[in-house]
Amino acid sequence: MGLQQALEVGSLAITAEVMPPRGGDASSTMAHARALKGRVHAVNVTDGSRAVMRMSSLAVCRLLLDQGIEPVWQLACRDRNRIGLQADLLGAHALGIRNVLCLTGDPVRAGDQPGARPVNELESVRLLQQLQAFNRGEDPIGGTLADGATALFAGAAADPQSPSWSGLKSRIARKHQAGARFLQTQMVMDAECLKRFVGEITGPIGLPVLAGVFLLKSAKNAAFINRVVPGANIPQSIIDRLAAATNPADEGISIAAEQVATYAGIAQGVHLMAVKAEERIPLILERAGISSRC
Repeated sequence: MGLQQALEVGSLAITAEVMPPRGGDASSTMAHARALKGRVHAVNVTDGSRAVMRMSSLAVCRLLLDQGIEPVWQLACRDRNRIGLQADLLGAHALGIRNVLCLTGDPVRAGDQPGARPVNELESVRLLQQLQAFNRGEDPIGGTLADGATALFAGAAADPQSPSWSGLKSRIARKHQAGARFLQTQMVMDAECLKRFVGEITGPIGLPVLAGVFLLKSAKNAAFINRVVPGANIPQSIIDRLAAATNPADEGISIAAEQVATYAGIAQGVHLMAVKAEERIPLILERAGISSRC
């Protein structure tokens, strides 16, 4: 069962994230992805996350398909104008990629090349609109696409712990109206926030949510994330639990597994993020009691 089918029939959907390499050899990334085959519905490939140079997410998605692994292609607006985004959407469809997570993209100043020039001609809502126009077979300058409509499955990002509830509700409504068929959230550390988000915002409009679970490796790692990642709010109780653990890395796996089990009862799915520790994702799923997905 693929991601779209799982979401449409109401099954628990599981995705996990891999990061493209900072170089021209994708073998390590592919090894992490192969370990997830059969355990998740799809593997999500980041696109210039944190405004740091890495291999093309589109290329890695095609490599995943060659291995029989369904990808979720992240597409950020920061580095391409509308012509480039349009070309890549059509190219992705031709390559067999169907799941697209439409993102505005982290600001260039957050990365390691702050002198780079951002584009940002579109942002996530207008990218969603463009994707849906292609799904209707519309050419951007009028008429119809020569080879017919695309069949792309669009997703968008969300932060259930946003400090502005009215702003969050408005953004989700605009993304839904623009064509988002599912939401993938930032890391969630408060189950009550997720429950309210699903109950009051996404549930009433029938928009499925993949709740973000982030693997923490130590108390120092958690404190660093709180300090440098915008919107991150890891509770002191979790930091203290990691600090008191004799094996913080293993404790982080247990914390993530507990979150997976909890969020699976609230949202329609879970999205796992384990930056530079992707090999631990299968163990998180095992401890959470999540069996193979396909």
